[in-house]
Amino acid sequence: MQSFNTDIQLFNTLFSKYQKRFIHFAVSYVCDISVAEDIVMESFLYYWENRFSIDKDANLPAYILTVIKNRSLNYLRNQAIHAKAEDHIRLHQDRVLQANLISLEACDPQELFSSEAEGIVKDALAKLPELTREIFVKSRFENRSYKEIALNFNISERTVESHISKALKVLRLALKDYLPALLIWLSHGI
Repeated sequence: MQSFNTDIQLFNTLFSKYQKRFIHFAVSYVCDISVAEDIVMESFLYYWENRFSIDKDANLPAYILTVIKNRSLNYLRNQAIHAKAEDHIRLHQDRVLQANLISLEACDPQELFSSEAEGIVKDALAKLPELTREIFVKSRFENRSYKEIALNFNISERTVESHISKALKVLRLALKDYLPALLIWLSHGI
């Protein structure tokens, strides 16, 4: 019991004497007071849990500061990994944005409705089952709602949605090399 009380007294002495200095040290590197406080608290806890394996002649403040240093390094390395990942994502988003800008600038609405595009759409629609084709035409070319189409064919709105989805898959495949803008138009209607 005496040893435990001595350990607690030593811990309390170390904590009260060095806590603020250690926090100041950690915050100077991690630049976040709450992160620094957490690192210091975890380091004191690490010291407490490992106190029996520490050499009796060890410089305890230096030992705890070494733990703080290592935890701060791990935090900064983790932050660097996150920053690199965010940069990679941002770079990818920038590339997508630039590709969209170039694509949209090159888009000629007259070409969207050219006879070639219409021919591809007509051929693809002709290959669809009759009900699927009729539902798609009513939805995209006659601007009918799913509810109206469902009532017209005496089917559920989910069935209408399924037929539209099936038609869009066929059209996407037929138009995959033609014009991305036309696909957007067919997917969303005008």
